Amino acid sequence: MIALALGFGGAAASAGEIKIGMVTPITGPAAESGKYAQIGAKMAIDEINAAGGVNGNTLSLVVEDDQTTNPGAVAAFSRLATQADIPVFLGSIRSTQVDAMSPDILKLGKPVFIGGTAPQLTHQGNPWLFRCRPNDSYSARVIADFGVDTLGLKKWAIVHSTDAFGSGGMNALTAALKSHGLEPALVQGYPNQSADFSAVVLAVKSSGADIIGSYFTFENDLGIFAKQLRQFGVQAKWVGSPSITTATALKLAGPTLNGTYGIADFAADSSPEAKAFNAKYESIAKVPADNFGSWTFDAVHIAAKAMTDAKSTDPAKVRDAILAIKGYKGAEGTYNFDQNGDGLHGYNIVQNQNGKISFTKHVDYTD
Repeated sequence: MIALALGFGGAAASAGEIKIGMVTPITGPAAESGKYAQIGAKMAIDEINAAGGVNGNTLSLVVEDDQTTNPGAVAAFSRLATQADIPVFLGSIRSTQVDAMSPDILKLGKPVFIGGTAPQLTHQGNPWLFRCRPNDSYSARVIADFGVDTLGLKKWAIVHSTDAFGSGGMNALTAALKSHGLEPALVQGYPNQSADFSAVVLAVKSSGADIIGSYFTFENDLGIFAKQLRQFGVQAKWVGSPSITTATALKLAGPTLNGTYGIADFAADSSPEAKAFNAKYESIAKVPADNFGSWTFDAVHIAAKAMTDAKSTDPAKVRDAILAIKGYKGAEGTYNFDQNGDGLHGYNIVQNQNGKISFTKHVDYTD
């Protein structure tokens, strides 16, 4: 077990304690995002405990390191799953890792909240996955609609990681563009943790695309691509998946992301709840909030609400209580869980204005 030591307050462990298991990167290239995810989760736990806990019990967090790898995620979840007194879990924000963990989650039969956005994750017959972010069937529609209808651009290059997240996003964006009567000029995949994106950038440049739609899994890859894109003089507009809006991406890519657009499940100015979360989070993390902290913050609050509503930690009762949640206002948006376990159904459109993420508008879909 990895000890969580982030300098928070909160109630001490007691006999009346409910543990929440968390799989997140503590080591590896995504360790910074894992730190932010823990901050969001622990913020929620401290708020809940200060308000009296769950059915008279305090919450605590048990964290295992996924090492930023699929095998690491599976092993981390397996270590948590052996602890019978953990009734609910937080999984990964990365779809490829959720996909790797899914068979063991199904076997365990307890609710697991996820941040992975690949649409298929909640459509494969696993009733124990609950998504606290919108999925990429929505992100692709927002990217396509904004690029075509608002920016007025029709010659697209799609750049995507070849893992479950990137491939799912690419397929969804290709379908969304088809609904506009468009075929992309280029569809270019890349392997995660690439050291050089010059071949990808040259392919984009040669395609003549006037707009890039991207699905990057890791911010370090995005940072390299952004810098090389500008080095090669590519001036195409860029509308990216949420990774283009994170604090880590802004730090790694710097001014090479200025002027880009992104779709973001979390935007500080999108609602009073988001604004309040951002202010508290920034005072702790010393960076603006992004989706790494916001989804885990919401997931813990939703887990607590479900256990409170169910008056139980029984997995089946908690599952039913999660699915019954409608109109819950979280940091990421208003949650209305459908029978697949998806809680959110739209995205925010934002723009990078000289290193600051500026909210443009929110788009929700009812179908």
